[in-house]
Amino acid sequence: MPDVLTMTARCFRLTTRQVDALLTSLLLPVLLMLLFVCLFGGAIHTGTRYVTYVVPGVLLLCAGYGAAVTAVSVSQDMSSGIIDRFRSLDVTGAAILSGHIAASIARNAASTVLVFGVACLIGFRPHAGPAGFLAAAGLLLAYVLAVSWLAAAFGLAVKTPEAANGFMFGVAFLPYASSAFVPIATMPAWIRGFSRDQPVTPATEAIRGLLLGTPAGAKPWIALAWCGGILAAGVLLSGVAFRRRTA
Repeated sequence: MPDVLTMTARCFRLTTRQVDALLTSLLLPVLLMLLFVCLFGGAIHTGTRYVTYVVPGVLLLCAGYGAAVTAVSVSQDMSSGIIDRFRSLDVTGAAILSGHIAASIARNAASTVLVFGVACLIGFRPHAGPAGFLAAAGLLLAYVLAVSWLAAAFGLAVKTPEAANGFMFGVAFLPYASSAFVPIATMPAWIRGFSRDQPVTPATEAIRGLLLGTPAGAKPWIALAWCGGILAAGVLLSGVAFRRRTA
């Protein structure tokens, strides 16, 4: 446990020094939300105000950009030689990676608060009670945790931080091909099956239902199942990749 806390504090300090990456992960989701709501929202019909529809998807989009920073940070550690110094001090791989995950969760929490605050300023009005807010926050935390571990695995698997930055494109693409920004029924027929059966769609619809106080059905449980599967895969792959890179 002391090693985990030390590695977490280290990753927090690294985050504050990487100002450009921090600003990107904080501000880009806000700018995208403003772009969609203010420029495109009037032309997109969802049956409700577009800001009300789009905010849950933007919250998940934050996780993708935050996870890209995690992938790059892990890759930088692996390529800089610092891991050998940590291993000489008997610091475990689990402690090192847990520090990166904790920093990722903190970055995403800050980005989520910022996005939510701006969304309320431009007209988003949630109708959830305390239980709904807690459930939405818990589901969002599960999604952030899952994609952060997957990002760590990707950062361990690639050879350079530049390649690790490519993780963003895969994770950031998923919200666009889901119900986050437009209803699936408006999409071309050939992509609807993928859009329905990928993890961002149930997560978006579950958070949307929880925040707006509307029935979410089984979506929260489906989203949690996806998060659990991604988390298990990310932890397993991270452990295997770390052992191979440090063997």
